Amino acid sequence: MFDAPAGVPRDNTDDIASLSSHPAAAEPIGAAALDAMVGRAAQALRGMQREDGHWVFELEADATIPAEYVLLRHHLAEPEDLELERRIGNYLRRIQGDHGGWPLFHGGAFDISATVKAYFCLKMIGDSPDAPHMVRAREALLARGGAGAANVFTRILLAMYGEISWNRVPSMPVEMVLLPRWFPIHLSKMAYWARTVIVPLLVLQAKKARARNPRGVHIPELFLPRDRMRLRRSKSHRKPGWALFFNSLDLGLKAAEPLWPKGSRQRAIDWCVDFVRERLNGEDGLGAIYPAMANSVMMYDALGYPEDHPDRAIARASVEKLLVVGEDEAYCQPCVSPVWDTALTCHALMEAGELEHGEAVEKGLAWLKPLQELEVRGDWAEIRPDVRPGGWAFQYRNAHYPDLDDTAVVVMAMDRARRRLEPGENFEEAIARGAEWTIGLQSRNGGWGAFDADNSYHYLNNIPFADHGALLDPPTVDVSARCVAMLAQLGETEVNPRMRAALDYIVREQEADGSWFGRWGVNYIYGTWSALCGLNAAGWTAEHPTVRRGAEWLLRIQNEDGGWGEDCESYKLDYRGYEKAPSNPCQTAWALLGLMAAGYVDDPAVARGVAYLQAQQDETGLWNQEAYTGGGFPRVFYLRYHGYVRFFPLWAVARYRNLRKGNATQPSWGL
Repeated sequence: MFDAPAGVPRDNTDDIASLSSHPAAAEPIGAAALDAMVGRAAQALRGMQREDGHWVFELEADATIPAEYVLLRHHLAEPEDLELERRIGNYLRRIQGDHGGWPLFHGGAFDISATVKAYFCLKMIGDSPDAPHMVRAREALLARGGAGAANVFTRILLAMYGEISWNRVPSMPVEMVLLPRWFPIHLSKMAYWARTVIVPLLVLQAKKARARNPRGVHIPELFLPRDRMRLRRSKSHRKPGWALFFNSLDLGLKAAEPLWPKGSRQRAIDWCVDFVRERLNGEDGLGAIYPAMANSVMMYDALGYPEDHPDRAIARASVEKLLVVGEDEAYCQPCVSPVWDTALTCHALMEAGELEHGEAVEKGLAWLKPLQELEVRGDWAEIRPDVRPGGWAFQYRNAHYPDLDDTAVVVMAMDRARRRLEPGENFEEAIARGAEWTIGLQSRNGGWGAFDADNSYHYLNNIPFADHGALLDPPTVDVSARCVAMLAQLGETEVNPRMRAALDYIVREQEADGSWFGRWGVNYIYGTWSALCGLNAAGWTAEHPTVRRGAEWLLRIQNEDGGWGEDCESYKLDYRGYEKAPSNPCQTAWALLGLMAAGYVDDPAVARGVAYLQAQQDETGLWNQEAYTGGGFPRVFYLRYHGYVRFFPLWAVARYRNLRKGNATQPSWGL
């Protein structure tokens, strides 16, 4: 038995997982049935591989991105595309909630900002305000404070369309980009996504950009009386003291704005243009995320760049690549996820059968190999200038912003392939450079963020502009556990101080109930699965109290049908903990993988979970769900990875089969 780490109370609830507290056990599924489940799912997944070897699945957010896409076209007064608008309109009407508005995830609560944008978009494309769905949305919105209560980014859109005054938008002087790095508010102290979104936005604010709006559509009916000019301070995550300070500063900045020297303003705008140009990223776009890409296009427009200017043209082309156009519906993705999808699919297929699916895996890994960034020293290098590049991005291309999560997952897949297959590619150098870059970006507290080291300037989330509370990229357990798993799979042990520091960080972050918070997936199920996999790779078994507490938490929250589910509402303002939800295949797979990593493969709860997945497998051999299980920004932005429900359940069932066949209690790999 291990001793509890310093500062963590010993868990004495050895009997907390007594079977009497769980649903009745299911009979384990036979070997032949497991083989059939795995075979059907793996074949279906292989059938989705692209000709060049990669996989990419749809990445769906909420109503805001497709609505913004339509409003971007009208901001620029682009030629009409009535058929595309019709399809986007169909999509938006279908996802309208029973509450009358639009949620941030399937079945979610009413969201003011999403509703404002969806309503505005539908009115822009011709829906009558008197149509029943528009009346329901408007009445629901006004009952909750109207469009004046929308978040900062929505108010910026409304200001550009002339719906509200720019005074309703928190001030962010473009001159801030000229401040030295030691200044408390500095771009380098913000997350990559904030940097790429804010820089062109600073120019739009400085220029008080105005949408062309050729159809002349406006939405005064969404505002309460006299609310279009009144500055309201809405409640948010911010601390009262900080909020008072920054709100007062905002008032001062607004008063001083006419006094800014023209020379420094132009220098700042030029700096922003240079920043964007360096990171345009070809047709994959600035930051490879929609908000930054769209803002860059509007920035060029506000500065008078003609449509055929190379920088503006390629920025505009990048947005089109995010569209998903179906026969009767269309929507715009926030970004694309080919590296993530391909790496995770390779893991699932190797679990399903390294020999049977080795060819597909080799082809996928060969596609991934040249996408490793070995030359560009991205924004991360400002904090760690002595570290060599070596990471992979999430998207097809994003050289300035590789991420640690993708890098760890790709490295682990390549390492497994070189040990168990005979790949045509030599992965030695790619693995070494990926590990080197990951090690170089470990934060001081032992953990890893997604894109930067030590991005933990938490006071910045109190500025009025950051009402979403997502301005930073601090270390998180899910990413850190993946990095630990990678290092352990490559042979690193607790003897190394950096591994010890990382494990100590994971232990410190465990919640009182035994779970871990999940930043990039929903939520405590995702975080707990990630942590248990990392700890297993490091050699921690079920006898360790940290592992046991995590596994017992998963057992306690299993649903009666044998599956697991968690609602996005667990990211509420106070992070109050797990929110029970109906079972779904994706979160069930995470829970099963976590339990098996903890050594609980023979627990009846695991057999029940596999039986749930068996019952949910459809005639195609795969699984389906509408629940959102991906995290964009907690509380304000969620993702539905269409690939998750395709490869995670396969992975879990295949691992269960393999452990039972091999009479093993825990997996041998980091993931």
